[in-house]
Amino acid sequence: MPMSLEEYQTAQMYMVMKMQQQSTNGAEGVEVLENRPFQADAFGKGQYTSKVYRLQSKAPAWLTTIAPKDALVMQEEAWNAYPRLIKCPYFTKFCLTIETVHRADNGTSENVHFLNEEQLAARQVETIDIASAATDYWSYAIGSNTFDFSKFKSAKTGRGPLLDGWQDNCNPVMTAYKLVTVDAPYWGFGYRLEQALLAGERALFMESHRNCFGWIDEWFGMTMQQIRELEQQGDCLLKEKISKPILL
Repeated sequence: MPMSLEEYQTAQMYMVMKMQQQSTNGAEGVEVLENRPFQADAFGKGQYTSKVYRLQSKAPAWLTTIAPKDALVMQEEAWNAYPRLIKCPYFTKFCLTIETVHRADNGTSENVHFLNEEQLAARQVETIDIASAATDYWSYAIGSNTFDFSKFKSAKTGRGPLLDGWQDNCNPVMTAYKLVTVDAPYWGFGYRLEQALLAGERALFMESHRNCFGWIDEWFGMTMQQIRELEQQGDCLLKEKISKPILL
């Protein structure tokens, strides 16, 4: 990402708030159940959120043939310091965990999650470049931005365009290292479900981080207090948009 770690914190909060607003209507979207500061020995200080995602229309056809549409009602708990735990109440044995480490580098750090040898052997590494554009099913289902970063230039910061090799020539620069672990132990379709979820998360990572940079002139220069105030206003608007909450 062509920004500092401090800037990324602001960018991420702004992006999450705006994307939630864009994806939420009376039937689908995001409902914020809880949003509060926390402090814990394991994570330090951060922000805890509990959310419900209703994404029924984005379910691939093969999944709706074996499960009802509400199979894509998911509950997320996030400790923004930064692990996330996502559960699906319909698939009670399903669990997806995302752990993130942020580094002020261009993606060259090794094993930032301190995995053991067995975990490293099972790990699959993918590099997501925000300057590229994916074209698979999930990128169309999740993605909506049309930024062309080969021509984009921020009016406030002068950053951009992002041309081939931009990571090696950009200052500031940072990387979000994400460790995604998914377990869907269902006979017959568990592996397919796991692969679909991994592809969906990859598309979401791409879309959200492209938005972080694409919206830089909207959030750059905002204080944390301003972001928190917008976040509180956004949470209230989301509750108004969700007409019939689903009990989990």
